Amino acid sequence: MSALGLVLACLPLDAARAQETAPPEPEPDLATIIVTAQFRAQNLQDTPIAITAMTSDMLEERSQQSLADIANQAPSVALRQQSASFGPSISASIRGMGQIDFNPLVEPGVGLYIDDVYFPRLTGANFELVDVERVEVLRGPQGTLTGRNSEGGAIRYISKKPDGTFGGYAEATYGIRDRVNLRGALQFPIAGDLSARVSAAYGRQDGYVTGYDYGCLNPDSGVPAQTSGGDCKTADYGNKDYYAGRVALRFERPGIDLQLVGDYSHDSTYNAGEVLLYANNPNPNVATENGLPFDNRFVCGRYCNYAAFQSAGDSFQAGLIPGLEGFPVQPSTHANEAFFEGWGVSLHGQFDLADWMNLTTITAYRGFDSKFSNDSDLSPARLDAPVVDLKSRFFSHEMRLNAELGPIVEATVGSYFSKEDTDQATRTDIRYVAAAGQPIYPLQFLGGGPVEVESFALFSTVFVRPTSDLTLTLGGRYTDESKSTTYERLNYDGTSPNAFVDPIGAAYGIGYQGPDVLDVNGNGNTAEIVTALNGLTGGFKGTRFDYRASLDYRISDEVLVYASTSTGFKGGGISPRPFNAAQVQPFGPEELTAYEIGVKTDLFGHRVRLNLSAYLNQFKGAQLGLLSCPQFGGPGPCALPQNAGDATIKGLEAELSAEPIDGLDLNASASYLDWSWDCVNIQVVRALAPGESNSCSQDAAVVDRLASPPRGVTKWQWSIGAQYRIEIDRFGSLTPRIDVSHQGAMAGSALVPVPGSPSDLYGRIPSYTLTNARLTYRTPDDNWQLSLALTNLFDQYYFSQKFDLTGAGAGLISGTPARPREWALTVKRRF
Repeated sequence: MSALGLVLACLPLDAARAQETAPPEPEPDLATIIVTAQFRAQNLQDTPIAITAMTSDMLEERSQQSLADIANQAPSVALRQQSASFGPSISASIRGMGQIDFNPLVEPGVGLYIDDVYFPRLTGANFELVDVERVEVLRGPQGTLTGRNSEGGAIRYISKKPDGTFGGYAEATYGIRDRVNLRGALQFPIAGDLSARVSAAYGRQDGYVTGYDYGCLNPDSGVPAQTSGGDCKTADYGNKDYYAGRVALRFERPGIDLQLVGDYSHDSTYNAGEVLLYANNPNPNVATENGLPFDNRFVCGRYCNYAAFQSAGDSFQAGLIPGLEGFPVQPSTHANEAFFEGWGVSLHGQFDLADWMNLTTITAYRGFDSKFSNDSDLSPARLDAPVVDLKSRFFSHEMRLNAELGPIVEATVGSYFSKEDTDQATRTDIRYVAAAGQPIYPLQFLGGGPVEVESFALFSTVFVRPTSDLTLTLGGRYTDESKSTTYERLNYDGTSPNAFVDPIGAAYGIGYQGPDVLDVNGNGNTAEIVTALNGLTGGFKGTRFDYRASLDYRISDEVLVYASTSTGFKGGGISPRPFNAAQVQPFGPEELTAYEIGVKTDLFGHRVRLNLSAYLNQFKGAQLGLLSCPQFGGPGPCALPQNAGDATIKGLEAELSAEPIDGLDLNASASYLDWSWDCVNIQVVRALAPGESNSCSQDAAVVDRLASPPRGVTKWQWSIGAQYRIEIDRFGSLTPRIDVSHQGAMAGSALVPVPGSPSDLYGRIPSYTLTNARLTYRTPDDNWQLSLALTNLFDQYYFSQKFDLTGAGAGLISGTPARPREWALTVKRRF
């Protein structure tokens, strides 16, 4: 998907200008990469943090177009485009910490930053990498260093800034399935100390998963046809259609640097490409309009589905509840779309207050509107038809004061504030709710309610250098944050409470509170619920102090060693999607204490750069999303985050860059993660026995029920890449490149599946190895560039996501296959 491709600043500014105006001078060794992870410009190799830094040239050489592509070369990082039910969002984790849910009532866990402005949601976060300077991936807790606490780590995008000169580039791409990409940037002086930079991008491509009309292809089935075309096609899923733009104005004179930035992005496509992997639900209420049961006849193939995006009305059949037989079920029709429109404006200021002190301020206002829907069963059956409409507005202000307090001490103190308001409206049509194989009731309701999130923090970092080779870093952060929502679960009329989701509200009215009011603010009271779900307000409020301490020592010009300990957290909350009042359950914050040692080296005359790190994470209160939770309100759908338990996570990481001879560049990375549950909360994996109280149990019968590592996390990752620039006299140069990356297997659900079950056979995400290749021609002056890129060279069939709803009673497992082999030809002109 697209969103804005603002990103990245690496290399000193003079070097960045040279890339656009003149051929680069030959480097005798690996180029120095400057990062700003600790509020000040530092050599990557002098920064005692596990960082993967990628310049714009590196991204281009590896054919990386979006945020999710970065994970191929960054150890311990998993970024994946989400399935259609989660809309235009990603799942993100670093070192096992992260989130797969876009809902504003849960926190991402991985901080995403655009030019130091926090991006609060996973929706719209798969940014197209346009006009970037560099990307920095910081692994481990970063709460004392970034605008918003980032428990697992942070991903920082730094955009190219106007520098007062004239220059830019234009780029055009054509590729498979009518792919067209246009990109460009122009910077220019305006007057005196004022300059500007304008960049824009456009992209489109046909999809790779074909939607077919089942009734059209199978006229003898009796399923009504929706199309009359000869090929029976309905859609090309996984297509691209976006445009984005960015304008930056910069006023720069000695002691003052002001930058005003505005950006806009628009993305409107069909849904993500999904395929049905398993189907088995004999419930007559989910059958097709003419009575065909939902089963494997609707499994279409590797790159196709039968999604219908409409469910005919009917009369409810065979309900267990007396009197529901014949209950009217409303028809549903919804658009096949994944829409995102985002924009932002920010003002960045840096002021030199004295030779030894400067002030940085960052004020930003961002917003997005997103609407998406899905035919979850990918067939003309009538299981599930969700529609989600999000409108988010986000304000943030950060201020940092940097000071040199003497020859050996530097310090940063700062404050951060953000406020986010989100209106979320949903339309739910779920017809598979059953118990012991018997239907119970249909769920057709309008959901929603405003969500308000506020965060305030004070932070400080002190650098003490008793010698030129030894640095002690101490950081602290105090955070006060809250989130709240008021639930709405109404019938399609938009006014009356839905009796199946909220029987108390339907009987006694919206906002009714009986004598035994459920405390939704965290005390764990789950007594008999006599409170209406409609009008119920819940949330989370808490404070937290986090710290970071590190010690680094430069053994020689070639070797830096460091050790650190740090803490992080992710705020608690309240159930984002209760399907009944019993599912309105609080969950507490995650808490992390991390220990890390590392070594950074530049060896053999700075021709080999090898960075190693090892970490130990003590993890408390891990939040996991349960897709099945009969222990909270009986059978049916569930999407309930809960504190699953405590875990110990150990990991090793390695990154290698080398230029053994001039023109030959090699790079590699690898990571290993070992996740071990120390204890698991009983109620997360099963209902409590009579008289049993919930606790974090070490009993293997409980602990072994949870997947390890959890969803969205992989144990093994590695990558290797090589390129060689071949200089051809008076002709220019040719640079062939190849990249191979491996992502390990991932769990498909929170619980370990029963061996031989559909979840075991179809629900897991297998490992895969991906190969990309690229050939680039550059003219002698390096101003013209022609590239041929091949991604997924060996046409590997693999999945980016899977969605397993068998535990909820849907009898459904779907998967999102990643893009097949693709080619693209790009022409670029620098000026």
